[in-house]
Amino acid sequence: MIIFENIKKTYIKNKQQVHALNDINLTVDTGDIFGLIGWSGAGKSSLIRLVNQLEKPTTGTVCVDGVDLNKLDATAQRAHKKKIGMIFQHFNLLESKTVAQNIAIPLVLQGLKREEIDRRVDAMLSYVDLTGKKHSYPGQLSGGQKQRVGIARALITEPSILLCDEATSALDPQTTLSILKLLKQINSERNITILLVTHEMEVISSICNKVAVMEKGQVIEQGSVLDIFSAPQKETTKKFVSTVINAEIPEAVLDSLVEQDNIFRLEFLGNSAREPVVNELILKQLVEINILFANMREIGGVVLGSMFIQMNGTEKNVEQAVAFLQTKGVRVERGGV
Repeated sequence: MIIFENIKKTYIKNKQQVHALNDINLTVDTGDIFGLIGWSGAGKSSLIRLVNQLEKPTTGTVCVDGVDLNKLDATAQRAHKKKIGMIFQHFNLLESKTVAQNIAIPLVLQGLKREEIDRRVDAMLSYVDLTGKKHSYPGQLSGGQKQRVGIARALITEPSILLCDEATSALDPQTTLSILKLLKQINSERNITILLVTHEMEVISSICNKVAVMEKGQVIEQGSVLDIFSAPQKETTKKFVSTVINAEIPEAVLDSLVEQDNIFRLEFLGNSAREPVVNELILKQLVEINILFANMREIGGVVLGSMFIQMNGTEKNVEQAVAFLQTKGVRVERGGV
């Protein structure tokens, strides 16, 4: 478990104070895949770097598995860092070292015997599906393969926590999916808690069970990914969620949504996604309905449906139609594009 309590982080830049983190309170439970999302400069990386003590808070405490990191002496800090693995956006591999040598670096620094290092490196190469690349150099690898080397290096010390700082941002969509699948496998099979930084809501929806949205050094919204997706409260959160929904809408349809009046976005959660709610509304003949776009996705094992419709009728009838949808458990937002 990772607990951030009353965290503030202040830098001095050009003789001015910069508040990178401002009163952060956050709990990451053991076994979570917890996502931190926000635009550039939101404070995500500053926060994650507190966990492995690459940064220290100006005020506040970070506790990992009940241990206050502020109270660790040098020996305890070294022991703590062995429990934390980290992967980076740009891989951070040594170009002059082979794949196996890059993965082995943490074990070499720990002074393990060569036989033990070779055994663990071979096992890790197999786990990340890079056995055939053992003697290759980073320059001979694809981006996805480089990130797998980074993941193997992070796991080689058998950590309990894995920090991922924009781990898929430099990868193409197909490779991103394969890396996310591997991270989910690591979490499930090795019971490793993952704290993940990204600016892509698609990554959050694909892998995380919980998410915190950051803006200007603060957590403005947090909760389960399903709750955040189905009912975002803050404007920034709504924009992140809309990037996923809108990316699935054909451009011609998206343009028409912006141009038309009386557009409503409907969110169907769980059972309501499987029921003929809109058909029931049509049969009531309160308003004329034009279905413009609809899709379904699974988030956290629950079906979430999204639909854009146009409702034409008197304002009173439109209000009655909205009220009917809400009684059926449908979240309704006017506009919503």
